[in-house]
Amino acid sequence: MSNRILIIAHAPLAQALRACALHVYPECAADVMALDVLPDAQPEDTLAQALRVVGNAIEEGLLVLTDIFGATPANVAQKLVAGSHAKLIAGVNLPMLFRTVCYRHEPLDALVARALTGGNQGVMQVAITAPQNQTRRIHDQNLNDHQQ
Repeated sequence: MSNRILIIAHAPLAQALRACALHVYPECAADVMALDVLPDAQPEDTLAQALRVVGNAIEEGLLVLTDIFGATPANVAQKLVAGSHAKLIAGVNLPMLFRTVCYRHEPLDALVARALTGGNQGVMQVAITAPQNQTRRIHDQNLNDHQQ
């Protein structure tokens, strides 16, 4: 049995992340759910919708991923998981989601650790270097780069 994953985020991020996951891992369709929170949505209505989306998964093994801690989707997600065995992580990104999909069969606590690692390792500064055999432009020392 595998854990289910709910993405709850500002529209259209949740559905977009789910679509990315299904693009790479089409076999996870039944395990990954998404709920987009519209700008005018009431938190109570969103919570009711989330409960319908997750169904029994709330007690069977559910990891909820949300976008921004303190925003409406995260606040609704906190109410959703309160008093259950479900876990919640804020700050979802695509590397985190891919990691959770890959390891969704692991125990929920291990899945949380995998998700956090994937999310952190997926964020990095990328060094940009000049292509081989091309010279780099050296900026004018007088800060007049904009003049030709």
